[in-house]
Amino acid sequence: MRWVECPRDSWQGFRQFIPTDEKLAYLQGLLEAGFTHLDLTSFVSPKWVPQHADAEEVLARLPAPQGREYLVIIANERGMQRALQAENVTSVGYPFSICETFQRKNVNKTIAESWEELAHLRDMASDRLGFVVYLSMGFGNPYGDPWSPERVVEFVGQLREMGIRRIALADTYGVATAQAIRITLQAVAVAFGPEDIGAHLHSRPEATLEKVDAVLASGVRWLEGALAGIGGCPFAGDDLVGNLATEAVLPYLARKGFEVGVQLDSLAQLADEAALLRARFA
Repeated sequence: MRWVECPRDSWQGFRQFIPTDEKLAYLQGLLEAGFTHLDLTSFVSPKWVPQHADAEEVLARLPAPQGREYLVIIANERGMQRALQAENVTSVGYPFSICETFQRKNVNKTIAESWEELAHLRDMASDRLGFVVYLSMGFGNPYGDPWSPERVVEFVGQLREMGIRRIALADTYGVATAQAIRITLQAVAVAFGPEDIGAHLHSRPEATLEKVDAVLASGVRWLEGALAGIGGCPFAGDDLVGNLATEAVLPYLARKGFEVGVQLDSLAQLADEAALLRARFA
């Protein structure tokens, strides 16, 4: 089971800047607890995401990856150039929406333009960096733009034809039901197999494990979330909708026999530390 811990997603909406030393202390705690896949920061303009203006410094001061994945989010060629020049980056993630309206809002490009950009970024990454595509609005959108499991399968197919293997479907809207998650992921898994397919979901706390079960039922074995469930979805209109809470999901997976390699007895303290950062800086 691959669990991606997402402090980048947790922090990016905080109103106040978390001092770099405090970011690093928290991230060091994650490493000591055994987290091996981290969505750490983003290489986008500080004008849009000021919380990650210290991205290069954070990465440079982290321990060497040594087999761990240190992923950063990029949105364009400039972000990829920064990733190639930065220390300790192992992978980049590119947000690609199947919803035309959101793709324009998020990266200021149409879907057609984004296919061209994506091919260029893939070539830039080459064999130097891992490449992950996050299919945002993967379970629906609030704009009335076209969406269906078949449309998701079509996009995944185009990505696979481009040689891009690692693809995570994201519930950017934040209100996907467990049934929609299961049906969509199953459609992708039937078409291409569940390997290298992930799910980045948002949920109210009471629905978290139901959604995890939906992912597992599809055969997908890559999930993402954040301690204390931090990282709300503005599209949901519900303050209780956040990332899947790591401290709820990982023990649940362990009870089901899935090994994630994280020290479960450290999760409560780490979740408290995550919640304290939110209380101070959000």
